[in-house]
Amino acid sequence: MSAPAALLEVAANSVASALAAQEGGAGRIELCAALELGGVTPSYAEIATARDRLAIPLYVLIRPRAGDFLYNDFECEVMLRDIEACVALGCDGVVLGVLDPDGRVDQARCRPLVGAAGPLGVTFHRAFDMVADPAQALEAVIGLGCERVLTSGARASAIEGAAAVRARVEQAAGRLVVMPGAGVSAGNIAALARATGAREFHASARRALPSGMNHRHAGLDDMAGGEWRSDAAEVRALVSALQNLAAPTASP
Repeated sequence: MSAPAALLEVAANSVASALAAQEGGAGRIELCAALELGGVTPSYAEIATARDRLAIPLYVLIRPRAGDFLYNDFECEVMLRDIEACVALGCDGVVLGVLDPDGRVDQARCRPLVGAAGPLGVTFHRAFDMVADPAQALEAVIGLGCERVLTSGARASAIEGAAAVRARVEQAAGRLVVMPGAGVSAGNIAALARATGAREFHASARRALPSGMNHRHAGLDDMAGGEWRSDAAEVRALVSALQNLAAPTASP
């Protein structure tokens, strides 16, 4: 039996990014806002518009703020309501994660969130990279019923953490998908696939677009920039690299 085809998930920070990723051949979108802060939950309107426009699976990041992953009751209520909105809008999945003060998966807080997702798929996000014991945490994530975990192997980039990612792939043994992300590019995704044994990969594939404004105010440079947007050509290059990796080698 042949191995399942590799899949590229793109972290899209806007509807425009999501559509560019789809055009480039991405297999799934993780919609978020404020990628420069590690990502937070996008607005209801952004989610609804993306759902209307996309033909590929749409997962939504459920993260109420930047910073750590230790959330209070009010933040958990916000996440619960965001998940309920995603269910009502017909999204395909949500991306979430909560830790306790000692760096363990907070199963008591995660369980209601996973339950609220109902039929939607659930990815445990890079809160996983902040746990004290990755092997123990992976079993907790599996026990919650998550279908996937996103990780860089607790390093700044997935290629640096490839050995740790492989260890989790082997530990999971098909019980859930271990998806490497962080610093994934067309130039390293094939090497990352070989080093980790992973079959799904996460990248933002974004580039800076200049502002179209002609009028500007001197001294307000922080409000004069353009935007970061996923680039269809970069997504296409990532997908092509994965397809080339999977292509059978011709016999001599």
